[in-house]
Amino acid sequence: MGFPGVGPWWSLALVSLAGGVVVGVGGGSVWSGPGTTWQLGSIFRGRCEEYVSLFDPSLRDKNCTAIWEAFKEVLKKDSCSVLPSDYDHFINLSMHAIPKDKSLFWEKNHLLVTSYSDNARRSVSLCDVLYGRVGDFLSWCRNRNDSGLDYESCPTTEECENNHVESFWRRASQQYAQDSSGVIYVMLNGSDPDGAYPTKSVFAEFEIPYFRKEKVTRFEIWVMHEIGGPYLESCGKGTVKTLEDRLKGMGFKYSCINNHRPVKFLKCVDHSTHPDCVFSSAAESTPGRLPSLFRGEQGPRLVLSLSLVLLWGTQF
Repeated sequence: MGFPGVGPWWSLALVSLAGGVVVGVGGGSVWSGPGTTWQLGSIFRGRCEEYVSLFDPSLRDKNCTAIWEAFKEVLKKDSCSVLPSDYDHFINLSMHAIPKDKSLFWEKNHLLVTSYSDNARRSVSLCDVLYGRVGDFLSWCRNRNDSGLDYESCPTTEECENNHVESFWRRASQQYAQDSSGVIYVMLNGSDPDGAYPTKSVFAEFEIPYFRKEKVTRFEIWVMHEIGGPYLESCGKGTVKTLEDRLKGMGFKYSCINNHRPVKFLKCVDHSTHPDCVFSSAAESTPGRLPSLFRGEQGPRLVLSLSLVLLWGTQF
């Protein structure tokens, strides 16, 4: 990503952000990942202030300046030498309680989870807690040639595992799992060709091992499929079965639902005329196809009504 307002001809410039971070701007992409988000400091602190002032006023005693300073300290480290533990101070300053029975974990369903959780109205995903909200959809890393930020590119996990963003989400995920309690909800993507539950993932490696058995009642897994498929994995099959076996082996109770209806309703708002969104009262799957939601004469009317309810709800 290019530096706003600057052409590709420059060799090096140093500018100061409102957040107080010196930014190094070089003349070429080094990594294949997106560069640091422009105005990172302003966005971070703005999200923090909004969260503690409007989203959850019970956290108004949180010091967003101190939280940003703790986060900024990690930016001084080399882009390939950042460990999850480097964010400990940031987490300690920003962590807070998570309501029981509200935690929603996920794999390969980021946007769907964000839409469904609806700013914690329905559930609380990692991006609905303060330390996750401030980093959601952002990118950041240090310039390789100086102490500033790289706006051109940042390393992917494949290029450099111990990078700023990967280590941030690993540490945040550990805390989120430790603080979750009651019924734990997990949303997986049964249409992903690489499997609904990859064993090399943040959920598998940095969340499941950190659940506290004494705090967890049970797990409820939702295997969601794209409208129109493909229907590659479902409860009790493929990598979903791998997850079920792992939870069972760890002594956790669990249940699994294919295409959890409330989530499927939300997906159907954008696909109201698709056959998968025609109402059916049948709960059983048919061979090679999972059950549809709407079928019969009232189908379009139900879809329209549901759409209006969902859209109305997002206004508040």
